[in-house]
Order: sequence, then C-alpha cells, then structure tokens
Amino acid sequence: MNDRQLRAAMIVNRVGSDVNANLTKMLRMASEAAKRGAELVLFPEAALTGLINDDDPIHDLPLGQPIPGPATDALAALAHRQGIWLAIGLLERDGERLYDSAVLLTPTGELVRYRRITPGWHGPDADPHVYGHGREPIAAKTPWGTVSFLICGDLFDDHLLERVRAMSPDLLLFPFARSFADGTFDQERWEREERPAYCERVRRVGVTTLMANYLSDDGCFGGAMAVAADGTVLTSLPIGREGILYAKVIQLPRR
Repeated sequence: MNDRQLRAAMIVNRVGSDVNANLTKMLRMASEAAKRGAELVLFPEAALTGLINDDDPIHDLPLGQPIPGPATDALAALAHRQGIWLAIGLLERDGERLYDSAVLLTPTGELVRYRRITPGWHGPDADPHVYGHGREPIAAKTPWGTVSFLICGDLFDDHLLERVRAMSPDLLLFPFARSFADGTFDQERWEREERPAYCERVRRVGVTTLMANYLSDDGCFGGAMAVAADGTVLTSLPIGREGILYAKVIQLPRR
C-alpha cells in the first residue's frame, strides 16, 4: 500500500418515505461529492429506506433491495461515470430473506457485499427464517489498501472487533443508524454520552474509520465522523443536519 492521501466524503442524507426520491437525492449528493474531488463516498446504514423494519415480514420484506438490483445498478453507473468508489448500507432482500447489508461499488463495475453479523437491527423474536446475518467480515482491495465494513452494532461486539483487527485492514467503513429514544437531536448529549464510546471502539479495533448516520423525521439524528486509528476525531459533521462531510485521510503503510 502507498501512503497517498484519500479524499473521502461521508454523506448524511435525509431519508423520507419515497424510496425513489431518496435514491434521486443520493445520486445527486454523490455526484456533488465527486465533483468536489471525493474518491470514496460513504452513505449510512439502510440509507435508501431507513431502518424502519418492525419484525413483520409482510411489512419488512418489501423494504429490501436485491443485490445487485435497480438501486445498486443506478449507484454503480454513477460510480463508473464519476470514477469513484461508493459504499452504502441498505436492507437487502434475497428471496424470502432479509439482511442488513452494505456494498462497496468500484469504478470498474465490481460489487463487494457485506452482511451485518450482529442481530440488533431486528427484535429478538424476529423469524430467523426471514431475518438473516452475515458470518464473516470482509476485506476488499482498493487503491488505499484493504477496506473492511462494520455496520452499527457490529462495532460493539468484542469478538467481531478482534476478528477485524486480525485482518489488519487499512480503512474501516462504518454505516450506522443511531437515534435517541426521545427523538431529540441533541449535539451536547451526543458529544457527552455517545461519541466517546464510538471513538473508543475505533481505538480498540485500531483502524482509521469513516462513519455516517442517516437523518430522518422518525428519530435518526445524522452526523458523520472520520476517526483516526487511535480514536481521535479527525473531522465531524454535527448531528441534525443533512450534508456532506469531506475528509483527507493519509493512509500510512503498515509495518
């Protein structure tokens, strides 16, 4: 791996009830990021629909997107046109199974998929024949070294962190969905109660991490961060606002 700088963009999109409108906006925001020099664009967990599943397959399965499918095809076409790498979290439908997934789309049309391993995205009584999970972390080769994914609660699983750390990735992509139970967008509370915990988990895995959370009227409060391997916040976007956070990350070769 070389030590050149990565120009990344973490997009916090506001998720509404119209999936097509959400996708149109996401394509527009990714294009804007590319025009401003981003080489890698990260969207949040369940960025197309929001994490609005309620453990009823009749309601939840239609939220899922096939991978590949129309949504990823549109995003892949944009990645190809703009010459960027694009990562996004989305609910995935595979037949009668639903997963909380993320994909990395390359400028040359390749697709790398990760399925969330931890079960916190659904309730404990959700039908295991419908609600699925991944088994292994992944490692994808990029111009900036090896990239891995974790999604939301994955970051707080000690065993999984050790597995990712053992893979020695150079960059961790972390799409997540976070809200406060009372539905508030409270920056001071985020900085006091939540952000230090996320940074400590990054320090524990020891990998520079890019994070993005979606924004919605039903509670998810947005926010994005780039966090160094030692847990230091390199740059951040305040919660409660839609927008794009740009970060220049110098990736140093591992010894």
